[in-house]
Amino acid sequence: MPINVAIIGCAKIAHLHAKAILQIPDLNFKAVWSRTPESAQKFVDEYGVKAYSSIQEMIKAENIQMAVVCTAHPYHADPAIEAMEAGANVLIEKPLASTLQDCDRIIEVAARTGRKTGVISQRRWYQPIVRMKKAIDEGKIGTPALGTIQMLGWRDRSYFEGDAWRGSWKMEGGGVLVNQSPHQLDLLQWMMGDIDEVFGYWSNINHPYIEVEDTAVAIIRFKNGGLGNILVSNSQKPGIYGKVHIHGSNGATVGSQPEGGAMFIAGKTTIAEAPKLDLWTVPGEENQLEEWNKADSDEFHSVDAMTWYFRQQLEDFKDAIINDRQPLVTAEEGRKTVELFTAIYRSQRDGKPVKFPLLPEYDREDMDGRLL
Repeated sequence: MPINVAIIGCAKIAHLHAKAILQIPDLNFKAVWSRTPESAQKFVDEYGVKAYSSIQEMIKAENIQMAVVCTAHPYHADPAIEAMEAGANVLIEKPLASTLQDCDRIIEVAARTGRKTGVISQRRWYQPIVRMKKAIDEGKIGTPALGTIQMLGWRDRSYFEGDAWRGSWKMEGGGVLVNQSPHQLDLLQWMMGDIDEVFGYWSNINHPYIEVEDTAVAIIRFKNGGLGNILVSNSQKPGIYGKVHIHGSNGATVGSQPEGGAMFIAGKTTIAEAPKLDLWTVPGEENQLEEWNKADSDEFHSVDAMTWYFRQQLEDFKDAIINDRQPLVTAEEGRKTVELFTAIYRSQRDGKPVKFPLLPEYDREDMDGRLL
């Protein structure tokens, strides 16, 4: 079943989606929309698609069934809603939105229109992550009891000056929590389960020329009784790594390093190192780490890693449309990531732990403590 696809927002990350779409049979890349005509024209020239100044017109004229939203974080909701109301299913770049208000608007319209919605979290398809999740689901570590994520990277001044929206609360929605950490925040909750309470802090350590945070820490209590901690930062030069470790009630641990070395920057760098397992103490499987890492590295180096994992998620979303099922990463799953970083902002603002679930704060205009 051929599916017509459009991209909404023609920023740097959109090019990776375009290349991945073109690799998938039965996905027909038809059109783009952008607030910036010059950006849209680059897609017309490179991919031979049509550019539109109206999302609704584009969806109707090209019979678009799948729209991939790649606008800046605070501007995901309005175009996604417009696309759904015009008849398209939408796959939205991470995070789902920068506020819970916008998340709930997207989810409400999806429910009302019956459209599929998904959120990009392509690291769920990394083979080391797949192995971790499978081991947890099969009970090999008992109950997940302690989850930790670390993301220690670097962003320099040229990165923030490269796009006008970066480094601003209103234009980017946040710093390392909103932009660089959603993948890790998603993986932590996917493996550990729902959250009961969060206490967190954020800071700007060494980027005085931006408004947003470059570092954040948090302690988590999960509903299953497990605990967790978060350490994410853009203040380590050069970038070091990103890690996800899950420790179980039987004493076994599974852990991976999805990112190593300099962190990926869309339109500027490639993925520096293959993702790998770096901890595995499941009884009887301790000696398989080297074999698995070799197999996973061989796969990583046999494909175009820049687009392969996007392709896996796009394939999943395509199949969800064709077979009328939910995609692996739904809008509701994406909201959990926004809820977590929102809790960290609110915790610093209020100086106390934040209980879940969180509701939007319609009576405040401080963006959960981001606008001081």
